[in-house]
This record gives sequence, structure tokens and C-alpha cells, in this order.
Amino acid sequence: MSSSAATPAEKTPTWRVVVPLPLSDAYDYLPLAGDPLPAGSVVQVPFGARTLMGVVWGAGAGDVPQDKLRPVLGATTFPFVPDDVRRFVDWVADYTLSPRGAVMKMMFGSMERMQPKKKDIVPDYAFNPDHHLPQLTDDQRRAADSLTAKVGEGGAHVTLLDGVTGSGKTEVFCEAIAACLRQGKQALLLLPEIAMTAALLDRLTARFGERPVVWHSDLTEKQRRLNWHAIAQGKALFVVGARSALFLPYAKLGLIIVDEEHEAAYKQEEGVIYHGRDMAVVRGHIGGFPVVLSSATPSLETLFNVRQGKYESVRLPQRFGAAVMPKIELVDLRKQKLRATEFISPPLGVALKETLAAGQQAMLFLNRRGYAPLTLCRACGHRMQCPHCTSWLIEHKKTGRLHCHHCGIAAPKPETCPACGAADKFAACGPGVERVAEEARARFPDARIAIMASDTLDGAEAAQAMVNQMHNRELDVLIGTQIMAKGYHFPRLTLVGVVDGDLGLAGGDPRAAERTFQLLQQMAGRSGRGDTAGRVLLQTTAPEHPVMQALLKNDRDGFMAAELAEREAYHLPPIWRLASLTVSGTDARQVIAFAEQMARVAPQMADIKLLGPAPAPFAMLRGKYRHRLLIQSPRGSALHAYLRAWVNAVRVPRSLRLIVDVDPYSFL
Repeated sequence: MSSSAATPAEKTPTWRVVVPLPLSDAYDYLPLAGDPLPAGSVVQVPFGARTLMGVVWGAGAGDVPQDKLRPVLGATTFPFVPDDVRRFVDWVADYTLSPRGAVMKMMFGSMERMQPKKKDIVPDYAFNPDHHLPQLTDDQRRAADSLTAKVGEGGAHVTLLDGVTGSGKTEVFCEAIAACLRQGKQALLLLPEIAMTAALLDRLTARFGERPVVWHSDLTEKQRRLNWHAIAQGKALFVVGARSALFLPYAKLGLIIVDEEHEAAYKQEEGVIYHGRDMAVVRGHIGGFPVVLSSATPSLETLFNVRQGKYESVRLPQRFGAAVMPKIELVDLRKQKLRATEFISPPLGVALKETLAAGQQAMLFLNRRGYAPLTLCRACGHRMQCPHCTSWLIEHKKTGRLHCHHCGIAAPKPETCPACGAADKFAACGPGVERVAEEARARFPDARIAIMASDTLDGAEAAQAMVNQMHNRELDVLIGTQIMAKGYHFPRLTLVGVVDGDLGLAGGDPRAAERTFQLLQQMAGRSGRGDTAGRVLLQTTAPEHPVMQALLKNDRDGFMAAELAEREAYHLPPIWRLASLTVSGTDARQVIAFAEQMARVAPQMADIKLLGPAPAPFAMLRGKYRHRLLIQSPRGSALHAYLRAWVNAVRVPRSLRLIVDVDPYSFL
């Protein structure tokens, strides 16, 4: 019967179905014959010429004549998608101004993942919360009791587990995981970079008698498929994953732990743009269960929420056992007589010599990959720049090529300068970890030295092999980038040398001071975790800088209070809120013209300030020109309504892309 001939009472109730495609809307379908399926059922639906999986979101909207609707093809045997999961999808889509189907896509992935093979057997897991009960200190026991009480009470709670490096935070939050497992609920442990954490997975396996179910991008498609179904069926009670693990269809999630909650790696910068830590808090609120944020260097946002009374806090002020916090010393590079090719100061060189003579291990930290950050022609001053990005090409001795760390291109170093034609005039300027390692090997030829950086390690196995070498005392000096700060525990490591402590302070990023403080404090925390006291030498050209003074005095709270006051003065997060709109495209004039058009049609609101448009710090990235607008808004203002009205008022040309980032974390 056509819709024109039917009375309202005769109309067939329809279903609203969301499909995992980057589409904002859901679609009405005619139901299956027989009893209606409840919201959350997974169904097969026709979509154009294709057949897709979709989720019944509720009753149809009724805005399309029924004679134009297509019927659902059939129900599936896939697990029911719970109400709290669907509410989370809606919330994330609304908050990030993303298509709801794009958020669904993160949950469902490919059709192949949702369709188990005949030979697939989803295993049963035997996690035992009491498999190996640790001996906790009094401080650890008090913190653990506080967290387990929240799990027992149920309800949405957010607690900061604030413990110095080496204080045993992992043992504490494992007690909360155990309490969750005893209730038969699922626990999720989020890590910023799970591919580098084999040692942690071994510890968790020893604690609970079963290896956690993992979720990250390095899994094979079969592993992802099996793990997805184990999670959706509620068989996987303990999951360890990267930020994307938040969007899995948990059957009975009861706890989320966000380890190293301050890490920028929790921010997703492509596709649906979100911050994993913040979305974890939302997930706990919607699901009505506790969330624990763990860090030795908590983010300013989290500390602000503790101060506002939104989050609770438990502290571990001392290291575990006899270990004490290392002594930090500042080396003023302005007073050191270093040649242009030297980067290890005399005080750091002496400390290295003493450490090696004592049979101890050392780390040298420089957050810059490669051999040299700049390749310069000494004849004309020409700098080798990436043709696709606003960045210099980085020389790598390992590959013998020049690399761009943003778009990934690599090219051999030319024999002659492309600008002036001079031959053999290129000079490597500044240090990367490869150049520091070259200097260290020249100074200490008998020392066993290795480099640890993301481009020198081929995945998790290579990282674990190097960690094992350190544990087995097969290495004397480890030289590397920030991946060395990821919670590694080396009992014989007693010296950390920071080659350039000022590196992260440049560039105009509002979070530069906070990030530099966190990174350097985390690196310092690698030293002295065993029985021998540790030492940290931090080379800097600005020892008077608040970051350096706070590190020297071990005054994190004082530094964060001063940083918070400065953020408030400049209307920056977490006191104020930010959003960014970035226009990108291959035609520079079109990008600029559309960005200016965006500024002209921006809604006018008294409490919201628009900055720009202006070129982004990386004005060209991966071959695309970029212009950006920033929006400053006080907390409590109608920022999302403002952004929706603005974005909906313009039509983006097909040749351009408009990226909306609510609460931006990176300003590049």
C-alpha cells in the first residue's frame, strides 16, 4: 500500500538505522516481518547498490514516504549494541561535530571484522583477580582501597592517581581492575602507545593469570576480528588498548584506567578528532562506572578539574621500596666552552665517565630523531626543505638520506646545491640522536651504546629486545627520544643526561612549557629506580626559565599554579576553551579566499572571540596549504551551538577540506 493511500493509523512503524559510513544522518527502513527488533540490534540493510551492516537506533523519523523506503534485509547474530554504547556514539558525534556514522565506523571497522570466519573460535578467558596478590606499601594500600571502593559503589566517579615516577601506580590500579573482575564486569586499560609496552603486558599477565586482550593498530585483521567479538560478547573481561579501544562495543564495561593520562598521544588528529582521556571520562559518565586517570605528571586540565572538585585525587608521594627521587642539576650551556660539533658538555661528560666506571648505566635524551635537523649549503645558505611541507629535511645516517618527519618522504642528499650549484658544500647543522651517539662513541669507545627512537626500532619486538638488553646489562648508554620516557624500569640506570632541555619551549605552542616540564620530569624519573641514588644533568641555555627552576626545586605544584594563572590571563585552556577551524587545499589562493569568507560569515556573540584567519604554523603539510581560525570561548558559553551555526552557514568547495577541532591539543 502506498503512503498516499494509507491513513496515519495504517502506517507501518519504521526503524531508524545507523550505518558505519561518514554520514551525519540515520536512515529509515521498513522492518522485518514479525516481532520488532529492539534498538541496538545489528541488521543488514540495502544501501545504494551495496548491503551494509547497521544498528537499529530506534523508531523511524517518518520524514520519508513509506513507499520510498526499502526493507531491512535481515537480522544478524551479532551481539546487541547496548544503550550506553549508542549514547556514547551520539555524544561523541555531537561534541566533535562529526558524522555519527563516522563514529560508528570506529566501532565496527570493516565488514570482514563483523563477519567471523567458519574456523574462527572466540576463546574463553580465565582472568583471576586473585592470581598473584602483590605486597603493597601503606601508601599504595590506601590509594588502592580508595579506588576499589569506587568500583564497589558503582556510579560515575573520576579519580586522579597522582604518583611520582617509580611509586608503583600500576600495582595500585591493578587492584581496581581486580575489583571490577570480581563483579564480572569488563575493565579497560588505555595506554598512549600500546605497541611499545610488551613488558607491561607481561606484568599484567603475571598479575591476573591470563594475557589481557589487546587492541591496537598493529594487530592482524584476524586478531582484530577475534578480539572484537570477544569484547562484544563479554568474554574478554580485561582489555588493554590504544585510544581507539574506547569505541569497541563492550557488553558490560565497568571500569576505565587511563595510564599516563597527560600524554598527547591520546589526541586523535585525523578523521573523528577527539581526546581519548576526555572521551574516557564521558564514557564512564554515560555508563555509570568509575574512571581512573594515572600519571606522575598530570595534565593541567586534570589538575584543574581536581581543584574544581569535579575529580577526586589520591597521591603516592614516595617511590617504592628504598628508591628515592634523583637529584637534578642544571648545566648552563652559556658558560660551557663547546665547539660547534660538540653537544655533550664537560659536566655531563664527567658524569658519564663516573657512571660507566661504577658499572652503572646512563641515558642521554634528545627529542630529535635523525643525525641533524638542518642541512645547509655553506656556499649560499640554501636550506634543504621538504617540497610538500613547511619543514626542513632531516639527515639520517642510518639510511643515508634526507627525511621529512611530517609527510614521510625521503631523498638522497644531492651532490650539488640546487640553489647555487656548489659541490660538496652541504653541512649538517645541530644535533639529532644519531649525532649525539656519534659523539658519545668517540668519547667512550669501550662503552656499549645504542639508539632508541621510533625510526630506529622496527615495532614492539625490537623495542622489547632493546629493553631486555638494558635489563641484562648488555648496554651501558642508551641514547634516544621521548619513547624512552614510557615507564621503563632499569634498576642499574643512575644517570640521565638531557642534551637540550630547551628544545620543546620554542614555537609558540601555549602548552609548550607544560609539555616540556612533563617530558623532562618523566625522563628524570628513569634515573635511580633501584638501590643506587640517581642523578640528572639537564643542559639548558635558560636555567632561569620557570620550567627549569621548577624541575630543579621539584616544585610541580608551584609550576602548575603559575602556568594556570598565565593561561587564565591569556584566555587559554583549561580556564577558557578553544576550537580551531582549518581550511586546507592544493590551491593557496582558494584556501586563503575561503578562510576569509569563513571569517566574514562567523556568527557574532559577545563572549566568543575569533582570531584569524592566518597561516597555520605548518602553512603547507603533505602538499596542502593550510589557513586556520581560532575561537576563544569562556567555559559555559554556547560554543557548540556557535560552531554548528557557523559551519552550517557555508558550503565547502569539493576541492577544499574544513577540519573542525574542538579543544585542540596541537597548534601545528
